[in-house]
Amino acid sequence: MRNFTIILIVLFISTNIKAQSGSLFGKITDNNGNALIGVNILVDRTVLGVATNSDGNYILKELKNGTYKLTFSIVGFTKTTSQEIEILNNKVEINVSLVPTSYQYDQLIVTANKFSQKLSDVAASTYIIDTKIFSKKNFQKLDDAFRYVPGVTMTLDQISIRGSSGYSRGAGTRVLVTFDDIPIYTPDSGEIVWELIPVSEIGRVEIIKGSASSLYGSSAIGGVINIIPKEITSNPITFVKMQGGVYSKPSHKEWEWSDKTLYFNSQTISHSRSFGKLGISASISRFEDLSYRQNQDQLRFSGYLKANYNFSESSTLSFIGAGFTRRRSTFIYWKDLEHALSPSDDDLGQSIKSDRTILGMNFNHIFNKKLSLAIIPSLYLSYWDDKSESDNKSNSNLFRTEVRLNYKPTEKIIIVSGSEFQHNKVTSTIFGNRSSNGIGAYSQIDYKIIDPMNLSFGIRYDYNKLSNLESENSISPKLGITYKFNNNTFLRTSIAKGFRSPTLAESFTSTTTSGVTVKPNPNLNAENSFSIEAGIKHYISTDFNLDFAIFNNEYFEFIEPGFDLKDGQLFFNNVTRARIQGFEVNASSSFFSQRFLLNIGYTFLHSKDIDLNKELKYRPKHSIVTSLEYTQSFYEIGLDLRYSSKVERIDNEIVDFGLVPNGDKRVEIFVLDARVGANLFSYKLPLRIFLNANNILNYNYVEIIGNIAPIRNYSLNLEFVF
Repeated sequence: MRNFTIILIVLFISTNIKAQSGSLFGKITDNNGNALIGVNILVDRTVLGVATNSDGNYILKELKNGTYKLTFSIVGFTKTTSQEIEILNNKVEINVSLVPTSYQYDQLIVTANKFSQKLSDVAASTYIIDTKIFSKKNFQKLDDAFRYVPGVTMTLDQISIRGSSGYSRGAGTRVLVTFDDIPIYTPDSGEIVWELIPVSEIGRVEIIKGSASSLYGSSAIGGVINIIPKEITSNPITFVKMQGGVYSKPSHKEWEWSDKTLYFNSQTISHSRSFGKLGISASISRFEDLSYRQNQDQLRFSGYLKANYNFSESSTLSFIGAGFTRRRSTFIYWKDLEHALSPSDDDLGQSIKSDRTILGMNFNHIFNKKLSLAIIPSLYLSYWDDKSESDNKSNSNLFRTEVRLNYKPTEKIIIVSGSEFQHNKVTSTIFGNRSSNGIGAYSQIDYKIIDPMNLSFGIRYDYNKLSNLESENSISPKLGITYKFNNNTFLRTSIAKGFRSPTLAESFTSTTTSGVTVKPNPNLNAENSFSIEAGIKHYISTDFNLDFAIFNNEYFEFIEPGFDLKDGQLFFNNVTRARIQGFEVNASSSFFSQRFLLNIGYTFLHSKDIDLNKELKYRPKHSIVTSLEYTQSFYEIGLDLRYSSKVERIDNEIVDFGLVPNGDKRVEIFVLDARVGANLFSYKLPLRIFLNANNILNYNYVEIIGNIAPIRNYSLNLEFVF
């Protein structure tokens, strides 16, 4: 009888708990009534959130009785917040029609200061990449998109924001790249392996230009890129992507190294859904490329998993994992200019096998309306085996964890404080058996002094110990101010000190590849920088805006690769002083009822090695990116143009020593792409089609010595959403 009474009490409590909750559901469309996929719906002052499915529907279950507000957001549409909604043991339907907009100064971003805030309140120049661009342009890798971002240049796979990097041969980065708040630089070389991030799972990309060491530490001396994954949908949604493409014949007959049709293709399938408090999104993909260059073919298999569990409205735990296994043949330099798409005879048959995996968790708890906690541990596992003359191998792992508190004592003040710890362990033939440790602590306050002005001040302390070398300490402060002059004009300025510790690769690499010998330099010192930026964004009308920024970056103990003239070997060394100055102008306009969208960005860069009174290597002085897009009904047409002036300095020693024949041959970059796409959702067909022609002029250029960039190619992308 006693047990029966207990069971009745438990059933009564369970029934009563369920009775004290309700749900919110609805459909999100555009102003033409078309369903919008992937709209983020967030419940204000909670950790709850979902995304719309292929029909634009969403549902939020088991909300405790109370009053709520919902925020609806997706890039390309005006963010909308609902009125207060009362839940009282009922189901409430909230349908919303979002209005398209090209320019959102009130768009929310999270990367700049580690909390959600309006773009107009950010003191640094910021650029946002919409997830749709990866489908429209058939990008296979994330870094392909950065070539079309103003102020950002790519030298092969090395990223540079405003000239912060030249080309360091895969050793280190001056731009911190994170995936869902988890840094993704490799444990051994400190480089970014872009293939680790599945482009089909990207929700948006936030790019912060300029030093961000005050919050993010060492690798953020040049800027921060945060890749934010798509939200898990409430209802089941399955995404299937199939892509195929072919390369044109080279523009010179003597460059042809194969009589076969050289092609590339990829297949991706992903699924997202929620089971009560648990949400799961997973995908697998395959990519194959025969390549337009001899001995650069590859085959890659990738996997991705994201899971969220909502313990309550105030507590959630998320898990994210991504990884790939790849075999790729290696093309380092051309044989000579007459055989520009073939490597030297000694390099034929060489390849690299690599496996990369990153795992991370994020526990988020909201104590009350003022205080929240985030705990973010992660593990990066890396293995690669170079089947070449160097026969190098590396097996490494990086464990990292961050604890962060967000405190909002008043509506005008937000304080973000946290600490980080990381441990690196490397076993390799090229770097030796090494380890490193790092500790960081930071705090930043954002204070809206008066309604139009926002002040941000942050400071961070870092301690780094690299293997058996002496430890290094650094303090990095930053001050930022934004001012809303009127409803159409926004001013910003920032002053920051940055730092960057040398990586294991920069300090300890010892190898020979394609005739180039790299020697270690354990005497490297940490870099330091002092940066200042001022900018203005002006909305001339609802259809036209202009953004201008000027910057000056002073670097001390700048680390650059160079040759020791005594022995002809490559090594990393501290350039005592370097200065990078310049300005950016970006304009966006829509016309003819927003059917046409035009974007133009120009960057002027003046980089200098102060001691040698020479330009820094691999920094173009002038860069232009332009896109024009026409949208009509269910289809769209686009043109993209990018230009970079010829770089003034390269690694001339490689040419002088005869290591790369004709390695000094280079020109400016001038690439024109065209695309057309159709969205058949309006016709009740779950299909999007995109056809691209890249480098349609078949223009030949190099980003790095002895490497012809991709020649003209055509690709077809089919996306099914069920």
